[in-house]
Amino acid sequence: MHDRTDLLPEENAVRDERLIRELLQNWVVWRDAGDWERFRTVWHKDGRMMATWTQGTGDEFIAISKEGWVKGVSILHFLGGIAVDLAGERAISQTKMTISQRAEVEGVLADVLCTGRFYDFLEKREGKWGIVLRQPIYEKDRMDPVTPGAVPQLDRALLEQFPAGYRHLAYLQTRIGYTVKKDMPGLKGPEVEALYARGAAWLRGAAA
Repeated sequence: MHDRTDLLPEENAVRDERLIRELLQNWVVWRDAGDWERFRTVWHKDGRMMATWTQGTGDEFIAISKEGWVKGVSILHFLGGIAVDLAGERAISQTKMTISQRAEVEGVLADVLCTGRFYDFLEKREGKWGIVLRQPIYEKDRMDPVTPGAVPQLDRALLEQFPAGYRHLAYLQTRIGYTVKKDMPGLKGPEVEALYARGAAWLRGAAA
């Protein structure tokens, strides 16, 4: 959808923020529904996804997500509040979210619920907003058995290899065969401070 030329700057900003919010909501609905072709439209061609279990372009993320679906990998998302910082044809958005993943862990079917934020670098190109970089921030997580009373016996040494914000999520993903990135940003610390600095630089015109 292209810009209207009859809108005032303030009206264009309101419209841009609405379009960004719609894009962020569509990301979750289309990704979790496996609506891959519409999901592809939220990314720019060079857009990148940084997740605990995979890092690559939007197209690569779609390919590995489709493979996971075939294998029975179950990952769902839920969104909360959205904040958008606009700077012309660039934006940074932060979206409160939860990631829910279900898998068998040490012989026990379990759910991991991770709370955090999607931190997105967005750009409007030829009148269309798209994601250039999506970097989740992992704030806290927990693991619960699906069947009450069943208790998976976790390998404490493996569990403690991962940052506290996504420790149980990383454990589950490791156990089902993924190599998990161990330096993702959390609620506090140098990784998230560096991410905020990159976001501010992006709004000033730097590379993502």
